[in-house]
Amino acid sequence: MMDLDPRQYDNVAIDDGDVRSVVLSYLVHNCFKETADSFVATTGVKVPDNYPVGMDKRKPIYHFALEGNALKAIELTEQLAPYLLEENMDLHFDLLSLHFVELVCTRKCTEALEFAQSKLTPFGRVNKYVEKLEDFMALLAYEEPENSPMFHLLSSEYRQHVAESLNGAILAHSNMPSYSALERLLQQTTVVRQSLHQESNKDEHAPFSLKAFLKS
Repeated sequence: MMDLDPRQYDNVAIDDGDVRSVVLSYLVHNCFKETADSFVATTGVKVPDNYPVGMDKRKPIYHFALEGNALKAIELTEQLAPYLLEENMDLHFDLLSLHFVELVCTRKCTEALEFAQSKLTPFGRVNKYVEKLEDFMALLAYEEPENSPMFHLLSSEYRQHVAESLNGAILAHSNMPSYSALERLLQQTTVVRQSLHQESNKDEHAPFSLKAFLKS
């Protein structure tokens, strides 16, 4: 599908207040409280009724998970959102695995093995966790786990994925959107553009890529 003539964009009116609300929702969603407060003060954007409830409590949880301090993230999550992790086994497993990885990275292999046996092994009763468990346990076989085939489990990207999943789950538990308005807009834009591409001549134009569009 060919890109629209940029001159056509001028015919679409976008309210500045809507743009600012989208930006604020992103800042609030990701716990950028200081930046959000500054943005509100500078722009005068209308704040939602629940602003800034929850950010102060979600922010440390998000950062503890991001830093690999999963046990502290779990402790604070249980205080803020009781039963959330009991009801969300996938998220609970991911957080526990972060702590296991941290022990492996600090070469505390004996402690890592004991932790896996007491906290992770019970998940092995569910088939979908078996392969994941095998990948994590395989890290113990390498003197340099960061050079193993499972190196991605030690990456900051993996920690960020878990931290964002936890943040979204806490928001959903509080009956708030688990995705920011900006993320939803990008998702909707991508789906619409891809659908339009499928309806057009597929052979003449490359499929829509959000990453390529943002770089253009």
